[in-house]
Amino acid sequence: MAQITLIEAVTQALAYEMRNDESVVVLGEDVGVNGGVFRATQGLQEQFGEERVIDTPLDEGTIAGLTVGLAVQGMKPVAEAQFEGFIYPMMEHIACHAARMRNRTRGRMTVPAVWRAPWGGGIRAPEHHSEANEHLFTNIPGLRVVMPSSPARAYGLLLAAIRDPDPVIFFEPKRIYRQYKEEVPDDGEALPLDVCFVLRDGTDVTLVTWGAQVKECLEAADELAEKGISAEVIDVATLTPLDFDTIAESVTKTGRCVIVHEAPKTAGFGAEIAARLSEECLYSLLAPVERVTGFDTHIPLFRLEMKYLPSVERIVEAAERTLAAS
Repeated sequence: MAQITLIEAVTQALAYEMRNDESVVVLGEDVGVNGGVFRATQGLQEQFGEERVIDTPLDEGTIAGLTVGLAVQGMKPVAEAQFEGFIYPMMEHIACHAARMRNRTRGRMTVPAVWRAPWGGGIRAPEHHSEANEHLFTNIPGLRVVMPSSPARAYGLLLAAIRDPDPVIFFEPKRIYRQYKEEVPDDGEALPLDVCFVLRDGTDVTLVTWGAQVKECLEAADELAEKGISAEVIDVATLTPLDFDTIAESVTKTGRCVIVHEAPKTAGFGAEIAARLSEECLYSLLAPVERVTGFDTHIPLFRLEMKYLPSVERIVEAAERTLAAS
């Protein structure tokens, strides 16, 4: 079995679902002839034709509105926002229509649509091309927010997102699009949504993260192990609805938690997890919950970009603080 990258896993999942479900269509800027800015849809228009892989005008609002319209009429559209910073014009349709349709119609209509967006920093991109804005969508009822962290999880979670009867925001951490490969069978097996994945067992501290930062947390766990500290690593994967039970079970076991995310610290999604831990797991905590995040500023241009992103060193230091506090 060939090994593939995360971006290739996205392409593989799209192709599988389009072969097996004629209601699946792909649309967005340059997704057809050019195969997308990151080549996530490369070759799909040749396989499935222009009516199912649609090059749209450079108008995110139109893309989002068309996606909602297709979905309520029985299609399963997968729309691409070229970068997460371009998704803001889509929010009116996503928040006011897609996410509310089931409630508005009392279940008579749903919006089985996926909005894919290359997410996060770390590729030396210009302004509006390196944003971590997942927290803006986690506060919208009726909307799933999903973020894979590996080729296998990208394949399985994207299949699940396309098959979901309700709208899904699918953030793809572009820093790890081609960073490493793994074997991903093209068997159509979806992974469960709304579930955290425990990637490494541990007993001393829980590292909670999602997206590209999973890599740094696993590396931090290796460094902590060399110091005799056993770290459990949890990939949240589906931010909303959040599988808090898995996080709570781990923190109850370890007594300590470090939450890592790329978004700014203030009102980042890590704050929600920390608040719930204080509400529901206070008596299990042996130390205050630590957060290792981006800073309360825009992701800087490439000279300072990597200093903004949470590093292995910062994660290790935060974990050691939780041990020292208890």
